[in-house]
Amino acid sequence: MLRTILIGVLTLGIAGTAIWGYQEHRDKNAILINAENNYQRAFHELTYHIDVLHDKIGGTLAMNSRKSLSPALAEVWRIASQAHSEVGQLPLTLMSFNKTEEFLANVGDFSYKTAVRDLDKDPLSEKEYQALQELYKQSADIQNELRKVQYMVLNNNLRWMDVELALATNREPQDNTIIDGFKTVEKTVEGYNDTSFGPAFISMKKEDENFQHLQGEEISKKEAVSIARKYTGFNGDVDAKITENGKGSDYGFYSVSIRDRKTKEEANMDITKKGGWPIWYILTKDVKQQKISLNDASQKAVKFLKDHNFKNLDLFESVQYDHVGVFKFVTNENNVRIYPDAITVKVALDDGRILGFSAEDYLKSHHVRDIKEPAISIDEAKEKINPNVKIMEDSLAIIMNDMNEEVLCYEFLGVLNDETYRIYINGENGTEEKVEKLHQAEPIYEDIV
Repeated sequence: MLRTILIGVLTLGIAGTAIWGYQEHRDKNAILINAENNYQRAFHELTYHIDVLHDKIGGTLAMNSRKSLSPALAEVWRIASQAHSEVGQLPLTLMSFNKTEEFLANVGDFSYKTAVRDLDKDPLSEKEYQALQELYKQSADIQNELRKVQYMVLNNNLRWMDVELALATNREPQDNTIIDGFKTVEKTVEGYNDTSFGPAFISMKKEDENFQHLQGEEISKKEAVSIARKYTGFNGDVDAKITENGKGSDYGFYSVSIRDRKTKEEANMDITKKGGWPIWYILTKDVKQQKISLNDASQKAVKFLKDHNFKNLDLFESVQYDHVGVFKFVTNENNVRIYPDAITVKVALDDGRILGFSAEDYLKSHHVRDIKEPAISIDEAKEKINPNVKIMEDSLAIIMNDMNEEVLCYEFLGVLNDETYRIYINGENGTEEKVEKLHQAEPIYEDIV
């Protein structure tokens, strides 16, 4: 009897294991199929949009009037942006493909910058027309190479999941047509030089991510740990781990992890080698019930910045999330706000300790600027604003425009239909550079069932 029961239990166990294994296998296959479908969609859409991009650029070469050229270039910008996005959806992160992404960014940049300007007053120059011709030819080369890859993918039923596996394991078999094809595309684009794009280009590709404006001498690992202790306020026994990054670069940094043995609190931060400036800092800590106000917390943030030699900063924005205050500061130079120089500080609202700090934007852009007087008056700038907007405040500010250029603007705070807006008017030519709707307090839904 006992033997029969044991056999029955074992049988049920084996059957259950088999069913579980089958379910796991089926779920895994479903995930793989979904990923494969997404990769295939992104690849074929990329190939299609490169085809369309080539045709659209060709169409602009035959146009001459602003009425037709501006919308055509805007369409080129839209398609280039889509193609750039689709490249990012392919499993190529472990393979260098930045030249092709850079090319698509340059196409988008040129077409956008040209489309938004007044082509009646400032038509295409001969050099810009030559740049369009170059883009047309180069897009044809990329189109041809991608079509070859597409043909092989369809003809041989190739799978993108194999590409992802090969790249992840550094195993690149000789017959991996997709990898070889994209390497050919990348090699083709590498043959294009920057000057072929013409002087009209101000690249929308990623900006120089180095901290080129940093001041100070290079610090050692020991000094980096000492700086980390200063920021954390850990005065007792600590365990510290440090790794060095950016070898061979003038702008390397140290990553420091520091743990207080007594309180068990842990903090992590990245510190630049040059000057020992903190890029970011995070303290792991449980934030309990709120005991201080958002205003009191802002004063803690201000003191923290002053104590660590960050000067001439204005509190630009303050937001509360649960029991944490988040404060954004920007440089104020002679009553001109410099928005690219931004620092964010997070403060615990239970005891006022600094939970987080990010100065990456500030360290990358902060430098001495030659700020000239605006070419237009404040009254002339106000005339560019919707007359229905009630202006409450005005000041001068430097912002980054859509072309990643720093521009001096008149900054207006205005109200329309009970909504508050921040409006930036270019101080040189009166262009409405940017309009931002300020966020209202979020509604609370905790009592809703």
